[in-house]
Amino acid sequence: MGQFCEKQNTMEKRIDIQQLEPAAYKGMLALEQYLRNSDLSKVHYHLIKIRASQINGCAYCINMHTKEALAEGETQQRIFLLDAWRETEFYTEEERVLLAITEEVTRIGEGGLGSETYKRAEEVFPPNYIAQIIMAVVTINAWSRISISTHKKPE
Repeated sequence: MGQFCEKQNTMEKRIDIQQLEPAAYKGMLALEQYLRNSDLSKVHYHLIKIRASQINGCAYCINMHTKEALAEGETQQRIFLLDAWRETEFYTEEERVLLAITEEVTRIGEGGLGSETYKRAEEVFPPNYIAQIIMAVVTINAWSRISISTHKKPE
């Protein structure tokens, strides 16, 4: 409990990067816009966003992306079970590969994107789609790090 209380007490107000460095923030938004207009399906986009946000423990991002996913037709059940996707049959083979990529790229310090997962991705996705998946994972990880570092709170 001590660590939880320590974390709660450290949630002081911090800088607003969007206000202080608008050009940097604009660059992030441009990458986000590119991804929204890419070939990534909306389902894949949301699965990446939510799963990486769960791993990162980013309440702001989890809140935002689960709301967006629900509004665009994702089911509550699939969102609730996303943290345990390997234990269910609610995700397609493509989604399982996508989620494995998301986890491995998000946890880059634990070995990164493994050869087995990459080979599986090549079997189900064209090369440009794999690139878009990786860029989506990189982008949500950047957003999570911004939100967590600046103590951005869920709305």
